[in-house]
Formats: sequence, C-alpha cells, structure tokens
Amino acid sequence: MKLASLLTALLLACAATGAHAADKLLRYAFRVAETGFDPVQVSDKYSKDVIAGIFDAPLEYDFGARPFTLRPATLAAMPEVSADFRTLTFRVKPGIYFSDDPAFGGRKRELVAQDYVYSLKRHYDPRWKSGNLYLLENARILGLSELRRELMKAGKPFDYDREVEGLKTLDRYTFQIRLGLGDPRFIDNFADAGTFGAVAREVVERYGDHIMEHPVGTNAFRLAQWRRSSRIVLERNPNFRDLRYAESAPPDADARLQAEVAALQGRRLPLVDRVQIDVIEENQPRWLSFLRGEFDVIEEVPQDFAGEAMPRGRLAPHLARRGLHMQRYPRVDVWVSYFNMEDPVVGGYTPEKTALRRAINLAVDLDREIRLVRRGQAVPSQGPVPPIAYGGSPSFKTEMSEFDPARAKALLDLYGYVDRDGDGWRDLPDGAPLRIEYATQPDAQSRQLIEQWQKNMDAIGIRMSFKVAKWPENLKASSAARLQMWGVGWTGTTPDGDTFLAMGSSKSKGAANRARFDLPAFEALYNRQKALPDGPERLAVMQDAQRLLVAYAPYKFHVHRIWTDMAQPWVKGYSRNLFVRDFWKYVDIDTDASPKAHR
Repeated sequence: MKLASLLTALLLACAATGAHAADKLLRYAFRVAETGFDPVQVSDKYSKDVIAGIFDAPLEYDFGARPFTLRPATLAAMPEVSADFRTLTFRVKPGIYFSDDPAFGGRKRELVAQDYVYSLKRHYDPRWKSGNLYLLENARILGLSELRRELMKAGKPFDYDREVEGLKTLDRYTFQIRLGLGDPRFIDNFADAGTFGAVAREVVERYGDHIMEHPVGTNAFRLAQWRRSSRIVLERNPNFRDLRYAESAPPDADARLQAEVAALQGRRLPLVDRVQIDVIEENQPRWLSFLRGEFDVIEEVPQDFAGEAMPRGRLAPHLARRGLHMQRYPRVDVWVSYFNMEDPVVGGYTPEKTALRRAINLAVDLDREIRLVRRGQAVPSQGPVPPIAYGGSPSFKTEMSEFDPARAKALLDLYGYVDRDGDGWRDLPDGAPLRIEYATQPDAQSRQLIEQWQKNMDAIGIRMSFKVAKWPENLKASSAARLQMWGVGWTGTTPDGDTFLAMGSSKSKGAANRARFDLPAFEALYNRQKALPDGPERLAVMQDAQRLLVAYAPYKFHVHRIWTDMAQPWVKGYSRNLFVRDFWKYVDIDTDASPKAHR
C-alpha cells in the first residue's frame, strides 16, 4: 500500500511538472525597477505596465485600430456622455470576476459598479498619497475634493461610505460621474488600468499598508512571484472571462504580421500562460540576453546598440536571417530635466532666477546628446507636447531646442551670475557660491547623459555635481521635493497633449508637475484648453501654454524618443499600441520553434 501510494504521488508530480513545462511563457526585461502594484500609489511606467495586466479599467484602446480608438473593456457598452460633457454613465458587464484571494473568504467575487466608485475614491484618500489625483480634480468631480478637504481639516480618516453628488452607484452594475467642468476628453482617462483599474475594498482592508504587494484584479493575469527590483512573474488568472482574440493588424503591418494576426482570430485570451519580467538596468546585458534567446521580446532596443541592430533604421541583415522582427515607432513621450521651482537656488519666478534656468537650457547641446548618447533614436523637443500627440506640431519651434552657449553666458553675466572670487566658477548674484546638484542613476545611459551635462555646464562656468541613486529612490525623493534637478521621461496615457501640459499645472505638483511650477497665467491657459473642443482655438491655446513653459523654464525639454522593439521568430502577433500596456495577452509563443526554456 505504501509503495502504491508513493508511485501514485510520483505519477501525479510528473504530470504536474509536465503540465507546467508545457505552459507558454513570455519572457522580457524592464530597464527600470518597479515600485509596487497598487494603481493608486504608483506613478511610474514600469509598475503601471504590470498593474495593467492584473487590473481592468472600464475602457481600453482597440489594439490594432489607427487612429487610436476607445472601446469597452469591462463595460456592456461605451459610457453615455451628456452633451455638455459633465455627466458620464458607466454600465459594468455582469459576470466578470476577480482572481481568487483569501480576502473574499472562499467566495467567487464579481466585479460591480461599486468597485469602480471605491477605486476612484481611493485617489482622494490622503492615506494613499495618489500621484494621479490631479486627473480627477482637474475635472472637479462634484463633492469629492470638498469631502477630502473637510475630513483632512477635521483630522478624520476618509469616509468611503459618504455619498457625494459627483460619484454614485445607480444600481449593482451602473455608476455615474458628474463633473463641475465639461471636459470632452475626460473619458480618455478610463482606459488606463495602471491608474483606474478596479480594486476590491475587501482586498485593501485585508492588506492595508501592504496592498502594493497584493494586487488582486479581474484582468488576464495575477501576480505569482515577486522579487523586488529583480523578477516579476505573472500567471494566467483562472477566473478571467471568456475573451477571444478579435484584433486587426495595424495599418502599417507587414505580410508576416498580417498572417499571424489572421491565424490568431478566435483564440481565447490570454494566449500565453505566464509572463516573466526580469529587471536588468544595464543596457549591454539586457541586449545580449535577448540575442542569446533568453528573452522573447526586447522593448526599446538599447540606444548603445542601435548602429549594429538597425543601421539606418533597418533591421540588420544578420538579425533578419535569424528571423527576428522589428517595430520602430515614435513614443508619445518627452524626456526632461526639471528644476525644483521651490528650491532657493534654481527655483523662483524673478527675472534673475528665470535667466539662470534659461541660460542652463541654452547651454545643453541636444544635437550631441541625440548623436552620441541616444544614437539618433530621438528628435529634439520644442516643448512638452510630442509632435504626434494632439496639440503638438512638427512646425512648432521655440528656443528650447537651441544650443547657444554664448547667449547663455551673456544672460548669466547680465543677471549677476559671475565669478567673484576667481576660482573659475560663477557665483550667485549675492556672492554666495553657485552649486547645482543633479540627481541621476547608476546605469550606463545615465552616466553618458551626465557626462554631457558636465561638459555643457563646465563650458559656461557653472559647477554641477551629481547625486547617484536607484531610480525608485530618486522617484521617492522627487515626490517629496528633495531633489534640485532630475532627468525623467513622461509618457502619455492618451493620444492628447493635455497629459503633457499637466506638467505645468499647479494641481499636479509632485506628480506630473515634478518641477512644482505654479503660475496663474499658465493655469488659466491650461484650464481653458481643457474645456474647449478640439479645433484651431484649442490648438492655439495649447501652444500659448507651451510658450509660457519655455519662457519660465521650469524644465529643460530634451527629446521625444523613438523606440525600436524586437521579437524572436517564435513570438506570434507581436506589435505595439502605445496606449495598451498589457500587450502580453495579445501575443503567442510557438513552443515548437522556441528554446528549451519554453518546453
């Protein structure tokens, strides 16, 4: 009997091992470490990418459609929006379930309207320090900001059970949002699961301050393993609804991709069983791991290797012979260095403070940065809004892209930033030493960027030092206004330029507005463009707002990046929609053609 039991156990173990080995695994790497997995608390791209695979927003972008098109994700139909854009009614589709978790007490937990109401209210709860609250406050959901201020003043915890005029459930599956300002594009926010994914109240109350480690959602995957800043493993959510592949190939798809998309039609999503994400901050090991077949996809081929991987923007012949495929696309993003406007040295709005920042910006050699550091994989910025986003334009020109060290020196001389003690470095107008500290990271590209900064600042006599820390540490310090300068990328979550103008809005200080810029004239323009329909008038207001940001210079807008992704020949259906974070559920792995790691 004991022997029979042992044999049975061994057979079961072998069967389980075989089933696991047969799972389809998608492997790739992040170049920056994640911070956690709570939609309310995170603001970085990489954490949001993971969150979007676990949680569902009400809407999503059609994966293959161009121009970019919204469609229901967990809704029965598109939301009803009033003619004045002040009332939005959402109807959740019945029969969608969260992944299993002890917080549900062994019961299968359905997604309902109240989950979205609760999740939106969490952004207003000071406990969670939401970096995305400005997206909601800009549109003034009636009563929520007032409730937040009332409870903060009284020193009371946020009251999730208090009903407010602007956010209500109408029945089990229907909720309604009422705004104080009509915003024709407010609906776009609800396609970003990285920010507005539905979180169950029971889960938050069970895990409390550890909620970042316990994401429980309704999307295709659930968190299976997490080694912080090292590896994230997602696995198929057994409770995921019956959703079938019905995507179209993007208009620029080649014959290979068109055929792969056609072959995937009708397949149940997700197409892979697990996603393994490793954090590899250095470009060389990340690229070499991909070439060795250890990763199936590389997002953003490192710029250091652009020349050998894609000379003149075309896939290198030796990679083409291996069957690799490539997708090259402009990002809806901007790379900036921000000045902390509350800092006593680089901040402030007086003429001499503005002159200092403008002089620094004029001394930055963008052409050299693009050629030597970014290997041609970027275009210079004229302002925050990328040319391919609404409100951007290839014809829009400002001094932001100019390299003019002579003019920079003249500005510094004019406003009293001169060398008073003969040590070769400029001093402040009051005679105190002028010292600027720039925060950076320890990876190779960051080192190359600070080398450029060092040369540029040395050339105009400004002493700049560099404070090196891991990216999550810099993000935390930035949110607390402890950094004087820092270089970061800002990526749009919608095709509209409002996301980038928010970098100057006082409502988004410490979030989109890391510079903590606060100028009433800009705020008036920002609010005005939000209320206008798309058209020439709104475009003119958006450009006026950008010119103010250039004139007061709370940022150095460096570049808009061009990314090139590559996929191994055994990856099927790989393409990218800039506004779909969880592309994983739309790609397949041909395990017969893939390495042993997939078998």
